Amino acid sequence: MPPRTRTLRAATAAAALALGTSLLAAAPQATATPAEPAATAAATDHCQGRCADILPPGQNGNATLVEILGNKAFGTHPAHSDDQIDRYNGLVAGHTGLTDQKLTDFFNDASFGVPADQVESVTKPREDVTITRDKKTGVPHIQGTTRYGTEYGAGYAAGQDRLWLMDLFRHIGRGQLTSFAGGALANQGLEQQFWPQAPYTEADLEAQIERIRTTEGARGEQAMADAQAYVDGINAYRDKAKKGRYFPGEYVLTGKIDAITNVGEIQPFKLTDLISIASVVGGQFGGGGGGEVQAALSLLAAQQKYGLEEGTRVWESFRQRNDPEAVLTVHDGTSFPYATKPDRARGTALPDAGSVTAEPLIHDRTGSAGTNRKDPVDAPADLKPAQGMYDDGVIPEGSLPGSGDGAAKRGMSNALLVAGKHTASGNPVAVFGPQTGYFAPQLMMLQELQGPGISARGVSFAGVGMYVQMGRGQDYAWSATSAAQDITDTYAVELCEPDGSAPSKNSAHYLYRGTCTAMEKMERTNSWKPTVADSTAEGSYRMQVWRTRYGVLTHRATVGGKPVAYTSLRTTYRHEADSIIGFQMLNDPAYVTDAASFQQAASHIDYAFNWFYADSRTTAYYNSGMNPVRAPGVDAALPVKAEKAYEWQGFDPAANTTDYTPFAQHPHSSGQDYYISWNNRQAKDYSTAAFGFGAVHRGDLLDDRVAALVADGGVTRASLTRAMEEAALTDLRGEQLLPELLKVIRSQPVTDPALNTVVQQLDSWRAAGAQRKETAPGSHTYTHADAVRIMDAWWPELVEAEFRPGLGDDLYAALTASLATDESPAASHGPSGAHSGSAFQYGWWGFADKDLRQVLGQTVKGPLARTYCGNGDLSACRDALLTTLKQAAAAPATEVYPGDDSCEAGDQWCGDAIVHRALGGIGHKTIHWQNRPTYQQVVEFPSHR
Repeated sequence: MPPRTRTLRAATAAAALALGTSLLAAAPQATATPAEPAATAAATDHCQGRCADILPPGQNGNATLVEILGNKAFGTHPAHSDDQIDRYNGLVAGHTGLTDQKLTDFFNDASFGVPADQVESVTKPREDVTITRDKKTGVPHIQGTTRYGTEYGAGYAAGQDRLWLMDLFRHIGRGQLTSFAGGALANQGLEQQFWPQAPYTEADLEAQIERIRTTEGARGEQAMADAQAYVDGINAYRDKAKKGRYFPGEYVLTGKIDAITNVGEIQPFKLTDLISIASVVGGQFGGGGGGEVQAALSLLAAQQKYGLEEGTRVWESFRQRNDPEAVLTVHDGTSFPYATKPDRARGTALPDAGSVTAEPLIHDRTGSAGTNRKDPVDAPADLKPAQGMYDDGVIPEGSLPGSGDGAAKRGMSNALLVAGKHTASGNPVAVFGPQTGYFAPQLMMLQELQGPGISARGVSFAGVGMYVQMGRGQDYAWSATSAAQDITDTYAVELCEPDGSAPSKNSAHYLYRGTCTAMEKMERTNSWKPTVADSTAEGSYRMQVWRTRYGVLTHRATVGGKPVAYTSLRTTYRHEADSIIGFQMLNDPAYVTDAASFQQAASHIDYAFNWFYADSRTTAYYNSGMNPVRAPGVDAALPVKAEKAYEWQGFDPAANTTDYTPFAQHPHSSGQDYYISWNNRQAKDYSTAAFGFGAVHRGDLLDDRVAALVADGGVTRASLTRAMEEAALTDLRGEQLLPELLKVIRSQPVTDPALNTVVQQLDSWRAAGAQRKETAPGSHTYTHADAVRIMDAWWPELVEAEFRPGLGDDLYAALTASLATDESPAASHGPSGAHSGSAFQYGWWGFADKDLRQVLGQTVKGPLARTYCGNGDLSACRDALLTTLKQAAAAPATEVYPGDDSCEAGDQWCGDAIVHRALGGIGHKTIHWQNRPTYQQVVEFPSHR
């Protein structure tokens, strides 16, 4: 059974009878439907029909028990639960002949309001708000006459569309998912991934609410009033759905409500639930930094192999903090120095060799086995590829409920914007959106909000939808990509014992500004019993983390022989909800009137995001985030001593506040010829928070295409969308690396006829665009299928053959622990996991590019400290490539694509394909791979207020 349905196994008519589902009828969600539907009163809409958007699989994310069982038994779907999949999937084949007129074949009309002939239903949960849903998508268009009513309506509509999902996520944020939804490994993995990032008490959550209410002035008060109205709306729908017996069927399947008697309860929502959900969303998509312990281990491995000076030089060349060849979003040469390498580092706390151990998270396990987020990292030699990636905010394994094979990571989104002087209309054009993975239901939901001080349409994460988070206003649109600049640091706190005795690595006290201070132990004990939804055997376990004033403990080690604890401290810790002010501003038509006011609004968002803006006159960009002001000389890439001299400047641990870099020091720009972003580096001298931002990045797939469009001029919405989709179907290795690989191989004639045929196959694929695309829609067979298979088999082998002999086993293992070598669609071992759509964000593409060019004697800016392929000898490098290529060509498809619970072994197309991971009872069909935002807008404003 596919993992996406594993947590909801009641798929037979027998189960339906046993549960008495004949007594549980689906009820309409609208409380009133007018006999003659009227159009909603649209706000001023300057897009004039030129705004479009898409969000698969569909708007409706709730299903009654009858609907769930019908889906399992007969493949039926509730209305509007899957009606955006085909349009989204259709762009794979449809983009080649795309015109502006055909855009709505693949996107929704994102105009404000609903025409009278398109009204499907009208709901009035209160007299001061109306929820109108359109026939084509079922998107709620919420119009309030009061501010409270508008937000109440937003909450009510969220309940209609995402009640079960919101309930899941408030439990995930509290580390209580298994007790709520069952002990499946996927559920255990989720709470183990998210709760340790924000192990809050209820008092902690309430403190965040109070801080916003009392320290953010009138906007803070309004934000909390809006949030309360939103919660009130959720609860109003919750009550009606329970009484009317049309609540989500998952509550029956997990034993929360009896199907026959209706006995049971859906717990009321409260404001602290919103903070809990925000901690999950922000931690997943808006973090940045961390990973300093793993970075230190790879540095030590380099120093051990080459000596202190040369080893550091080698490591820095792989770290690529400020690679001059990296693709940039702000490409006009403007410099924004941040987290750069200090000339002379102070306070760095490298561990003693072999002393590092990860702090265990799981304790007292009984019953079903589970996952453990932290693997031992005693020595570099013990490290395995992809291990330790969670420290960079990336989830290497585990899943959202029911997937079992990997979760969405926070990178993935992209943006393409072109200034009006290069477009056919003279107005800017933008194609942009966030990539939040593929789930059923989707993590986000579409909505339109119109009320006093609010006018916007777009997406919001379910459960925190008081405002549109990415979308469009009356005469402007905005979107974001994950930025991942370094807002998280690792501190080495010296351990101690309160009685003055010698501490050990297991000590539970630490020195805080000279005082031996007790760590705070945070615990979650979860237990579960088998249910219809989850047949996992009865069990329980305890999660435990230690909190200090320098953050959450992640590892223990010794530094200079003294026992220390490594802690992770991010600026957004205890501030997950503060960004609500920025989102409120973005929804306020009186506030955002131009690019400058947009940038000011974005600066109030504390998460690490790249924000993009387009109106009829200009485009703009701003990088948000609570960037801490570090003490002089501190190296942000490595652990630092937990001493006052090396703390963030102005650091107050009580509220986790500090001094932050000012607006002007954040990368920002207006009116640049074009902008692209695909989680690449932001600007010159703006240091990245992780490995992998070098000469080749998936951002190049966008940059090359958009630059070419701009050079030709006359850019349209359709041509920019085509550029996005071409990049979405392209294998980064085939486009950017294969030319260099073939140049090395063809430096001498290939005399083996069979191997020469393989080389020609790869070259033909490269010449055709190196795409992973079907021969025809629905064929499920790739054009150039053999070349794609060979590249998939060859890449990990060629990287190892190119680098491992020169680096040695220990250093190669340590570096691959900091950065996985491959993240092709079929590389299910990569950071994204299988079937996630997102690909080519993390990998050794830049390392291989520089190394091969060095072997070929080409000019390389910011070269690797050494040349590795063939130890720098072209002939030896060629031999290594040919040897691995021959092995790859012989690898059968069943080996390259081993199969999983979704695909048969050897099924290349399915191995790549996107699987919507079920977060509830409804499943969806598998669709063609494309490396593309989940929610996406195509916009062009012809006029302005």
